Amino acid sequence: MRIHPSLLGGATQKNARRPQKEPVPFQMLLPLQLKKTVSGKGDKLKEAACMQEMALMFACFKKSDFNQQECLKEVAAFQGCYNEYNKRMTTQREQGKKGILVPGEKKLTHRQLNQLMRSFPPK
Repeated sequence: MRIHPSLLGGATQKNARRPQKEPVPFQMLLPLQLKKTVSGKGDKLKEAACMQEMALMFACFKKSDFNQQECLKEVAAFQGCYNEYNKRMTTQREQGKKGILVPGEKKLTHRQLNQLMRSFPPK
């Protein structure tokens, strides 16, 4: 019968998988402070719009064998939702490009965040 070397050494053996007995000391490599600006790399949103209306429209199409005359109400609801979404997104894009801060907005662009950080600089 073979005995694996890790069973012999236990916690006294110097390897990376042994449990730490004392807290690992913190080593500060860079100063702990925020930068003055935010990059715009993560602003790309791929949001699906009007999925509920689209699903209802396709279900109606399937029921009526893709006859659009029987599903006019669902098609109108989907088009209305999409037009509303387009209006909302264009106003958000315009405000984001200008850096206009909107009170109560949950998702800010990098330009809006930079504007906010300029108005409240770190001490």
